[in-house]
Amino acid sequence: MSVAVVRLGGPALTLAVKLKLLQELRAAAADESVRAVVLTGPAGVFSRGQDLRELAAALRENPAAAGETVEAHYNPITLLLATMPKPVIAAVNGTCVGAGLGFALACDLQVWSHAAILSTAFTKVGLTCDSGLSFTLPRAVGHARAAQLILLAEPFTVEQATGWGFAGDVVDPASVEPRALELAERLAAGPSQALAASKRLLAGPLADALAAEAKEQVVLGRTAEHAALVDAFLSRSGSR
Repeated sequence: MSVAVVRLGGPALTLAVKLKLLQELRAAAADESVRAVVLTGPAGVFSRGQDLRELAAALRENPAAAGETVEAHYNPITLLLATMPKPVIAAVNGTCVGAGLGFALACDLQVWSHAAILSTAFTKVGLTCDSGLSFTLPRAVGHARAAQLILLAEPFTVEQATGWGFAGDVVDPASVEPRALELAERLAAGPSQALAASKRLLAGPLADALAAEAKEQVVLGRTAEHAALVDAFLSRSGSR
């Protein structure tokens, strides 16, 4: 096998989805027969980010530990995507929000569905960015635009994103995964050592950004404001 397809196990990042994703990415990174990886989501959704119902339950049970998922799951997932010594292509087949957007931008290449809606989302629930967005988003769109997208957390389209500087192919939804596989197969046939070296150089100080994000998220995750905003979001969406 030269190309591995890793599919997020659900539309939202529950603990089970995060653990499975981390396990599959580690396996793909360690498998010498895998020379490229495609990361995608279930039909019509790349990722809606953290599962807020699960988060609300964690906040009620143990607010001090609710933010530990950043260091335990999001940081290692992001680092694996950005630094494993083989190319990773994000096949963004639908909604891509929060940590899901961080995962997509941590990949080396992206293929976007023209129908996908994107958002940083974090400040809507009283948090700041994680999954490397403080590092990858300014690189993609510049500091001023990244500040707008993070602070206001308004949804935006792929057309807007590519106009601001997002790279990658934009295709119809049915073509997202085939195009990503085509790119992965091309890279899998390429010079593996040179590609790995290029990834190391491009990743730069991502690990420092992830550590800083985790520190901020742990503090914010313990605030009453965060808990109240999560409850308010779930009440509006009828998910409680």
